Amino acid sequence: ARIKKIMRMDDEVGKVAVITPVLISKSLELFLQNIVEESLKETRSRSSKKLSAVHLKRCINANEKFDFLKDVVAKVPDVEEEEVDAPPKRTRKPRAPGATRGRGSGRGRGKKTSSSDVAQEALDEDPTEAASSGNTGSDEGNTDEA
Repeated sequence: ARIKKIMRMDDEVGKVAVITPVLISKSLELFLQNIVEESLKETRSRSSKKLSAVHLKRCINANEKFDFLKDVVAKVPDVEEEEVDAPPKRTRKPRAPGATRGRGSGRGRGKKTSSSDVAQEALDEDPTEAASSGNTGSDEGNTDEA
């Protein structure tokens, strides 16, 4: 139906036989199947997992039967082989100081296990209070608070 509409839009195309859009559709299907299969060979020869525009460009430039498309793919930038076939680099967000991996104690409950938390707690305590209770701030296991 789309092919028929496109053909009707063109003033140069007169009457069209009923079979013509069907033949054009089948021709287009076979052409696309062929170019995708050839591009897939190019992709596999490079041990890549994704078919990209660069693989398609290489396929078109390598096969004479696709010469009519060279002007179209000329606009596709040439990329180094390493960049095409390499997996994308993942970047991680830097963790905050004292942050741990995975699930923590959640919502601030539980013991303070980070050395920075223990050091901060020692600084926050009154020196006279710490001396009278015998707590010097160096005992990480004793974090009972009232």
